[in-house]
Amino acid sequence: MVRSSGFSLRRLTLSSMTWCATVPVGWALILLAVHHVVTVGAVEQPAAFVMTAGLLVLLELLPLVAGRGHDPQGVVMSTAFLMALLFLWGVWPAMLGVGIASLAADLRARKQWWKVLFNPAQYAVSVGAAYLVILAVHGSVGLDHALPRLSPDALLWIPLAWVVYYLVNMVVVSCVLTYTGPLRALLLDDVVHTTLMTFAVMAVSPIVVVVALHSWFVMPLLLIPLLLLYYTASMSLEREHAAGHDDLTGLPNRKTLRFELDEALETYEREGTPFGLMLIDMNDFKRVNDTLGHQVGDRLLIEFAARLRERVRPGDFVARLGGDEFAIIVHDTDEAAGRAIAQRVCTSISHSIDVGALALETEASVGIAMCPDHGTDGGTLLRRADVAMYTAKAARTGVEVYSPARDTNSADALGLLSELRQALADDELELHYQPKVDTADGTPIGVEALVRWRHPVRGFVPPDEFIPLAEGSGIMPRLTERVVDLALAQIARWRDEGMSVPVAVNISPTDLTGSELPCVVARGLRAHDLPPGMLQLEITERIVTHAVDDAKRNLAELRGLGVSISLDDFGTGYSSLLRLSSMPVDEIKIDRGFISAMSEGERAVGIVRALVDLAHTLGMPSIAEGVETAEELAMLETLGCDGVQGWHIARPMPAEQVTAWLHERVPAGPALPELRAV
Repeated sequence: MVRSSGFSLRRLTLSSMTWCATVPVGWALILLAVHHVVTVGAVEQPAAFVMTAGLLVLLELLPLVAGRGHDPQGVVMSTAFLMALLFLWGVWPAMLGVGIASLAADLRARKQWWKVLFNPAQYAVSVGAAYLVILAVHGSVGLDHALPRLSPDALLWIPLAWVVYYLVNMVVVSCVLTYTGPLRALLLDDVVHTTLMTFAVMAVSPIVVVVALHSWFVMPLLLIPLLLLYYTASMSLEREHAAGHDDLTGLPNRKTLRFELDEALETYEREGTPFGLMLIDMNDFKRVNDTLGHQVGDRLLIEFAARLRERVRPGDFVARLGGDEFAIIVHDTDEAAGRAIAQRVCTSISHSIDVGALALETEASVGIAMCPDHGTDGGTLLRRADVAMYTAKAARTGVEVYSPARDTNSADALGLLSELRQALADDELELHYQPKVDTADGTPIGVEALVRWRHPVRGFVPPDEFIPLAEGSGIMPRLTERVVDLALAQIARWRDEGMSVPVAVNISPTDLTGSELPCVVARGLRAHDLPPGMLQLEITERIVTHAVDDAKRNLAELRGLGVSISLDDFGTGYSSLLRLSSMPVDEIKIDRGFISAMSEGERAVGIVRALVDLAHTLGMPSIAEGVETAEELAMLETLGCDGVQGWHIARPMPAEQVTAWLHERVPAGPALPELRAV
């Protein structure tokens, strides 16, 4: 259900027109009621009248809103006494009594001005409509000619009066509330529960009439069944609320989220209103729980939920799905506005959260899926928002919008994954090689192997499309094994031609789980009878940042074989010097982003100088990636960078081309010079 900014009389809508029609009519009726009551000569059965009117006002202060029902009042116990007042003394005392009771209840609850004016008026209109039925079927009653007794014809006009009162009340209130959603949804929302409760209360009114006619002084005893009904329904509502809300944070839970999501989708189908679904996950929450205990973790979740509530727009929907995962439905918005809200949420959460004596620094990852761009059903939107969230989490970007290219479970991705499996079986993958040279004299010092896939139908498939699929599907070890085998076979061919060319192969973080990679490398080196130093494995800084025991063990075992380890994209992650110095790394590759930025000024140059000096301090050579101009090359030589790689040197080439390139620069016989730290 789309939520708007609020009720307004400045726009011509069903809501504003209903309010403007109801309030003048209703208050005019109330003023007429005041006149008739004040000017009446005598009241028949005055004690019973005072008792009935007093209990009406008293019970109006105990409202019972039905389920997810709507303001202004829902079901109230006072309806039984309102109907009794109407049946016994007619329309004017009933209108005045309910007007006073409603006004007192609304002022006590500090409701908005427009509700305070509307509620007594809509009650007066509903009572007036019910009295027209009594007048037509039974005849008039009044303060000075009260109903003398209940006759058999009451079995007709009393239920008809109930039905008319209920229908008028429900329609008028729902029309005013159309600023919150479509009329049909408002009329049907929890209609069974509301109807049953309303008529259960009104069914007590004939008993009130009988008691008032014969023994008015025992009328307070009728409060007992009414209050029992009230508390029974209240407990039912509390159980319903508990079933749809999270105990810890008080936010709606996954079940309620699906209900809200279905309503938003229905509104989109009917009105074409777009909306966004965000899934939010706290980064490193498990570490807080494990280190500081669940009590601190719970307090952190409560504060996290409070900040989410504060940062969304009025009317947007916030829920907790479980653990440290939350969701927000952002109504009536586009992708740009949704991203802005998500960034605002992340900024709010990034500030430290006080948990007792601790101030915890927190971060969150937000994934966004938009309706209709990314789906028009709840399951699809939830799954795609989840994909975007894990993309943001893996890349540490904070906020990501769903992208089919990153979704390993989309129909196209699943088809491509199946074709990748077949490509591995049919040996369709090949390697291109990009040379690395010594900065000072341009001597080749090795090449980097880059996997390429020329699909028989799709043509060239970029690695950015199929490598994430392989990482997410479990076939990455097979792909890495194939790449390592192709690289070692090429090293052996160059050896047979008289050249010793070290080759670097990129490996994924998933390759370092388990214990398979060292066995693959050792088996390949034996099969091709190659010294381990001819193979280099490149890892990303993300592995160093989030190093786990398996990764450390595998890297140490690989290095023990004699294989060198290169740290790729250095400077883009968050690795500390302490963690970096403890990792088995032999070389640092400076990310191309730092290299291309050197033309921007001394500050950017200083960053590259610091990275080169850091590598040398750790006893490692530094390689600059993405060198594209002679100016960059000259500057890197001045800074003391040991090696360079990039399009200014050579583009990635197939094996035949890179072999010719190497033959032009390397004499047959001796090995390429080994790169060492300065």
